[in-house]
Amino acid sequence: MAVLKFNNVGITAISACVPKQVSSNLDLPLEKEALEKLIGTIGIKEKRIAAVDVTTSDLCYKAARQLMDDNDIDPKSIDMLLFLTVTPDYVAPATSSILQHKLGLPTATASIDISLACSGYVYALSMAYAYASIPGINKVLVLVGDTNSKIANQRDYVNFPLFGDAGAACIVEKGDFKESVFVLASDGSGEDSLKVPYGGFRHPLTADNLVDKIRENGNYRRDVDIAMDGMDTFSYVVRTLPTQIKQLMNEAKITDIDIDYLVPHQANKFMMEFVMKRLKFDLNKVPFSLEKYGNTSSASVPLTIVSELIDKLEGEKRILMSAIGAGWSYASAYIITNDIRVSPVIEY
Repeated sequence: MAVLKFNNVGITAISACVPKQVSSNLDLPLEKEALEKLIGTIGIKEKRIAAVDVTTSDLCYKAARQLMDDNDIDPKSIDMLLFLTVTPDYVAPATSSILQHKLGLPTATASIDISLACSGYVYALSMAYAYASIPGINKVLVLVGDTNSKIANQRDYVNFPLFGDAGAACIVEKGDFKESVFVLASDGSGEDSLKVPYGGFRHPLTADNLVDKIRENGNYRRDVDIAMDGMDTFSYVVRTLPTQIKQLMNEAKITDIDIDYLVPHQANKFMMEFVMKRLKFDLNKVPFSLEKYGNTSSASVPLTIVSELIDKLEGEKRILMSAIGAGWSYASAYIITNDIRVSPVIEY
C-alpha cells in the first residue's frame, strides 16, 4: 500500500461532459420481472452513449474547454496535462499530446497518457498533486474519461446495462490547502475479473475476434468486448473497499464525523450501499449519479461531484473519494477543498 501526503496543493476547478444520446435500460428486451430486478440491483435506469464519431478525448476536450472558459484560465499557465483512459484515440500517438494541441496549450506543456480503469481518477489526482508539489510545476490539467459503451456489446445484458460514457476535467495547483492523503494499491490476481481479452498485444486482433458469440445465459459478446465476472467483482469490492477506506481514515487521522461527503466509484448501487453499511457510514453523505449516467469508469467520481455537489461545495469541504477498478487497482483519497469552482455538466 502506497500512502502519499501533500500540503499546499489542491483542486481549484472541476467540470464534466456527457454525450447527448440517452440509452434507457427500460428499453432492454427483457421480461418485466427480470428488467425490474436488474435495474433494482444495479441502480442504473439510463446512461449516456457516445456517437460513433465521438471519442473519450472529445468529451474531455469539451470539459476542459468549459473549465478554462468558465474560470478564465490562460492556456499558457498550464504546465502539465495528464490524460487517463482505457479508451484512447490511438495506440500511438499519445492522446494527451493531441489534446495539448487542440486546447491551445503551449508546446512547453508536459503531456502524459495514463491507462487505468475505474480507479483512474484518484490515481491521476495523486500524480497531479505530486507534480504540482515540485518546483517548476504550478498548474496541472487532469483529464479523465472513458467510452466503454464502444466495447460493451448491446446484446450482452450483463455488461451493456452498466456502462455509460463521460469525460471530466479539473485543475490541480499550488495554493493555501490543508493536507491531502492518498492510499493506493493493486492486486493483479484479479486480472480476469474484468477484462477485454482480445485486441491488445497479448492476444492480437483477428477477424474472428469481431464476431458475436453466444455466452453464458444467452448473452452475446465479441472477444474484443468487455467481460466482467459479476459475483467475483462484488465479493472483492465488498471485502476490500471498506478496509482501504478505513486505512485511509487512519492515515488521515479522521473519523466519519470529519467527512462532509464520501464519493465512491459509481459501479453498482446495491454494492456501494452494502459497502457503506459495513462502514456504518451515513448514506446522506454519499452522492450517487449512476441512476442517470451509469458506470462511467474513470469519470464516475468527478462526474458525481459535478452533477450532485455543484451547489454544495462553498467554503471548506472535506471529501473522501474511493474506487476499485479492473486489475485489480484501487485508490482512495481524502482532500479538503476551499471554494472549489464547479461548472455544470455539459452535453456533447
